[in-house]
Amino acid sequence: MDFSVLKKEADEAVLVDAHAHNDAKLVRIIWVDGSGQHRCRAVPFKRFDDVAKRDGIGLPFAVMAASSCNDCPAAGSNLSSVGEMRLIPDLSTKRTVPWNKQEEMVMGDMQLRPGEAWEYCPREALRRVSRILKDEFNLVMKAGFEIEFLLLKKAVRDGKEDWVLFDSTPYCSALAYDAASPFLHEVVASLNSLNITVEQLHSESGKGQFEIVLGYTVCLNAADNLIYTQEVIKATARKHGLLATFLPKYAMDDVGSGSHVHVSLWQNDKNVFMAVEGSSQHGMSAVGEEFMAGVLHHIPAILAFICPIPNSYARIQPNTWSGAYQCWGRDNREAPIRTACPPGIRAGSVSNFEIKSFDGCANPYLGLAAILSGGLDGLRHHLQLPEPIAFNPDENASKLKRLPQSLAESVEALEKNNTLTELIGEKLVVAIKAVRKAEVEYHSKHQEAYKQLIHNY
Repeated sequence: MDFSVLKKEADEAVLVDAHAHNDAKLVRIIWVDGSGQHRCRAVPFKRFDDVAKRDGIGLPFAVMAASSCNDCPAAGSNLSSVGEMRLIPDLSTKRTVPWNKQEEMVMGDMQLRPGEAWEYCPREALRRVSRILKDEFNLVMKAGFEIEFLLLKKAVRDGKEDWVLFDSTPYCSALAYDAASPFLHEVVASLNSLNITVEQLHSESGKGQFEIVLGYTVCLNAADNLIYTQEVIKATARKHGLLATFLPKYAMDDVGSGSHVHVSLWQNDKNVFMAVEGSSQHGMSAVGEEFMAGVLHHIPAILAFICPIPNSYARIQPNTWSGAYQCWGRDNREAPIRTACPPGIRAGSVSNFEIKSFDGCANPYLGLAAILSGGLDGLRHHLQLPEPIAFNPDENASKLKRLPQSLAESVEALEKNNTLTELIGEKLVVAIKAVRKAEVEYHSKHQEAYKQLIHNY
């Protein structure tokens, strides 16, 4: 018997099995469109390894002009069925899908051809504005998200199966946490497997509402982490027979859900948003104050990016801890911009500021790019902060400017804002404005359509 022949045949069989295993394995290449919806194409592992990881996959230009209500390109976006770009995987983001070990997922960059960025790419827009901050001021912006979401369960009402809220317990309810703990434990384990830091989690004040707080990291990673976390939450909920949604205002008689973002500035791995001891009235450095002043100045237009659907503005109301007036305050949760002094920070100092308006329907790359652009303008022109508000802004509403109360108003503010348009990119901003106008038009004619968005976001 020729054992060398047997060994060769065995080795070939193992190789065939390995190829069969790889062919069965899929890689999801994910992108986030102009409306903030997560989309993906799945590629068999061998095809990914042989072609897609280098040359990407083809997508029509129109994908960046779709709205939450229509997959056709929005009128006025200057994007159509003509033209194709390449979705190139960013291999540094490739991870095993926690709820399906047979699959991997990776974030994609939009390029006209390998190595040439497409000017409508949200990830590239964030990279570009981040580079300007680094080149002009030697600063890096870091961010961390507090992700609020609703859990719904199936129930029979009037003889029909429907989705109802998971519970009706109050803020930080131990009962709510206990009831949802199998789901929450699996979410945290999945995020750990993705190297995403979870700082804490708890039930929120809304019916069926929970919050997960993620750790700080540089902007692009923070946005990637938010997308992966939303994917984990939704998929894990499905696995448990539940539905998770990041819709800003599901029940009009209850509180809304946001994805509050905390922002700080770093230089040489040191937080420079915080003032040197005793050097500042408000606990912030000069660059910190100027940066935050820029964000505050531009926040009406920034809302067009971080509150992207009409339903977003049902959430931004007085007395709901979402920030309805153009102001800031120290640990004032009724202000849209709140300076924070978390545990471990020197008393009187401020390590970061929170933007409460940001919600879970936003494209985080565009949202962070808009915030960064406002901050950059503050640094360039040495903008100064007004005095902080140390009370509920609604108690002095006549003396404060109300933030846009509708998506149409925030788009109008964006149309007048040359700073954000120039920094983010004129063509991309034109497309985003068109998508927002399509949302406004559709939802003005279909008042109840927002209820279906629990399946989109």
